[in-house]
Amino acid sequence: MFAFEKLPGLPRDRIIDAITPVLRAHGLTGVELIWRTDPQGRVLSLTLEAEGAAESGQGVTLDLCSQVSRELSTALDVLELIGGKYRLEVGSPGLERRLYCLADYTRFAGRPIKLKLAVASAGQYVLEGKLSGVDAEGRLQLDVGGVEHVVKLEDVRSGQLVVDWQGMGFAPRQRAGRRPAAQGRK
Repeated sequence: MFAFEKLPGLPRDRIIDAITPVLRAHGLTGVELIWRTDPQGRVLSLTLEAEGAAESGQGVTLDLCSQVSRELSTALDVLELIGGKYRLEVGSPGLERRLYCLADYTRFAGRPIKLKLAVASAGQYVLEGKLSGVDAEGRLQLDVGGVEHVVKLEDVRSGQLVVDWQGMGFAPRQRAGRRPAAQGRK
């Protein structure tokens, strides 16, 4: 159901059974389901996206996250699946979403991504470029500045989509009335 799960000490199957009907009712799929602690206490964090989001361009709105949070909170409390006090966080994966499985890499072919590798590719442990696709053997094909890299999924420590903010016109601007920093003094 979720591409990434981390639920140490919780009844995973029962929690998934409680979450699934709420997500289906809203046309959502799970990306991450994480049980963790932070300075404020225990947290159950869900990252969700609309079914077919990559194809449709539809995202998860703040209003939808709030509605799902209320419904999940009620379901989890009624079933008493988590003892004691905890927070429930519901959100979307964002524009620079993490990629976990082969299906993610297949789905986002053609998009810019960043990979952190456990095994170097051409001497590099970090690759950033355009995901060309996934070959017949399930290896990721990545174009980095015109150089094609082929990477086994098991050699990827982490992967995520990358947004070209400058290409979208969000480059930092020079402040008015300021001169560029001096390159050196004589």
